Amino acid sequence: MISFFNCSSIPRKLAPFFGLFAEQDPGTQGMAVSSVVGNTSASRGLDVAVANLQDYCNELENKLLTRFDAASQKRDLPSMAECAKILSQFNRGTSVMQHYVGLRPMFDLEVMNADANVVLGDPDSQPNPINVGVGLSSLFNEITDTVRKEAVTITAVFPFPNDVMSILVQRVLEDRVTKLLEKLLMKPSLANPPTMEQGGLALYLRMLAVAYEKTHDLSRDLRSVGCGDLDVEGLIESLFLPHKDTYLEYEQASLKQLYKAKMEELGIESQLSSESRGTIGRSKGASIASTQHQISVSVVTDFVRWNEEAISRSTLFSSQTATIAATVRAVFTCLLDQVCQYIKEGLERARDSLGEAAAMRERFVLGTSVGRRVAAVTSSAEAAAAAGESSFKSFMVAVQRSGSSVAIVQQYFTNSISQLLLPVDAVYAASCEEMASAMSSAEGSACKGLQQCIDTVMAEVERLLSTEQKATDYRSSDDGIGPDHRATIACTRVVAYLSRVLEAAFTALEGLNKQAFLTELGNRLHKGLMSHWEKFSFNWSGGLQLKRDTTEYAELVRSFNAPTVDEKFELLGILPNVFIVAPESLASLVEATPSIRKDAQRFVQLRDDYKSAKLASKLSSLW
Repeated sequence: MISFFNCSSIPRKLAPFFGLFAEQDPGTQGMAVSSVVGNTSASRGLDVAVANLQDYCNELENKLLTRFDAASQKRDLPSMAECAKILSQFNRGTSVMQHYVGLRPMFDLEVMNADANVVLGDPDSQPNPINVGVGLSSLFNEITDTVRKEAVTITAVFPFPNDVMSILVQRVLEDRVTKLLEKLLMKPSLANPPTMEQGGLALYLRMLAVAYEKTHDLSRDLRSVGCGDLDVEGLIESLFLPHKDTYLEYEQASLKQLYKAKMEELGIESQLSSESRGTIGRSKGASIASTQHQISVSVVTDFVRWNEEAISRSTLFSSQTATIAATVRAVFTCLLDQVCQYIKEGLERARDSLGEAAAMRERFVLGTSVGRRVAAVTSSAEAAAAAGESSFKSFMVAVQRSGSSVAIVQQYFTNSISQLLLPVDAVYAASCEEMASAMSSAEGSACKGLQQCIDTVMAEVERLLSTEQKATDYRSSDDGIGPDHRATIACTRVVAYLSRVLEAAFTALEGLNKQAFLTELGNRLHKGLMSHWEKFSFNWSGGLQLKRDTTEYAELVRSFNAPTVDEKFELLGILPNVFIVAPESLASLVEATPSIRKDAQRFVQLRDDYKSAKLASKLSSLW
């Protein structure tokens, strides 16, 4: 009896033989001309024989496959191996390889449908990416174990086991993994994205990342088992290509959605906080409004945390340096936009409070037609002053938190982002420019607010001076009572006010911003005091009183650490001497201290004896 192996070799050996009869022998062309009819009949006979032979081959192959299946069901590995060896004569055994793989239980429809349930859990609840990752790891470990067991059988049965493993792993990825990913990764609409209650776009991106990572883990495990010449990595990348092509667009849209949701949340919290306070009188509104919806460093930390998560996905989805750098730059730019917008809006709200306080001063401080003493006790004016101080402090808090927020972003850039951008010089430079531009924009808002703070402080200083400074402060009567070595009430109140509000500035500001702010404030204070004193008349004891006041002011501004301001107030301390010295000594005083000449020319006219002592003519040669 002829064996199956011999039977399979007969058609293979006869096929070339029949092919020879289909061709004409060049040496017998003459005979072919004389027997055309006979050759035609022979050709038709050969065609029929070839067809019969092919049918025989197919029938033989099917019988072998049937025998292989029967042996497979019995786990009769020797018989399976015999059939596989014979079938390898038919197209290297491709049919039996595919047949074997296709009948594996791991590809049953029920099994593949159950995969999604294993990974996603309750279909009515929102999937949790962490739980999905655990489910994928469990499922993929199970698949790997199954493939590993199949590899033992395949090695024992098939003459070309690597080819079978290649087909098996390809089927795992293209059928089982692909069907699972289709259920797991449903790409949402950007035009009508899922709400935050539904997980938002972030849920899709997190699911995509965990699926991508776990699938690559599966790839690594399958390669360790064996997959022949199959390009597993390339095949997996093709599975995720539709998602990776639009990834950056979805990432940017997700970050915008998260930001919008956060701002809405803060707005609701602010509204509820306002309502919990009850109805707030208009006079108190500005001072309270300044504390609401304040810039929060924790919110900026949330922005950075979202960005870190997005950057981790950016580096996960690509291994090419240039691609990573471009994507990271785009994602980091989203953070810059978020922080810049958040800080600017927060500073603008704080500036609005300063503006409201200024408006209150305009409404409630009585005009010059009403006596200043009346204005001093006006409760509305006091409320406006309180609102101004509150808004000043709130703005300084906003500036401090803005600075802290910027520092967080800069630290994040240095520690995380720069390392990913540095390999591509142009991208790194562009990102640095974008960061500088964003920070400069936020700083511009801060500078405008700081100028308003100076206006607010000076407005209160001027109010205190106008209401507290008495005409008799600098023209005390010579009643024999010893001189008062204390500063005037107006000076004391101004110094106390400045010390109180500037404590917030000293805490909030630093570096060049602090220096610029205090220098400007010191210059404005100097100018304001000079203008204020020009409204009074001084005798010699009033000059002594003024000297005590200037000493207090100079002591205060020394804490500014502003050399130009210190110099002005040092000269200011000399100026009261023009009221103290005798008329005949004025010329010597001015000549000895030429730096006060310009101011002395104006101030000497404030002496109460300026006219009686005929100082204008006596000092004309000095000016």
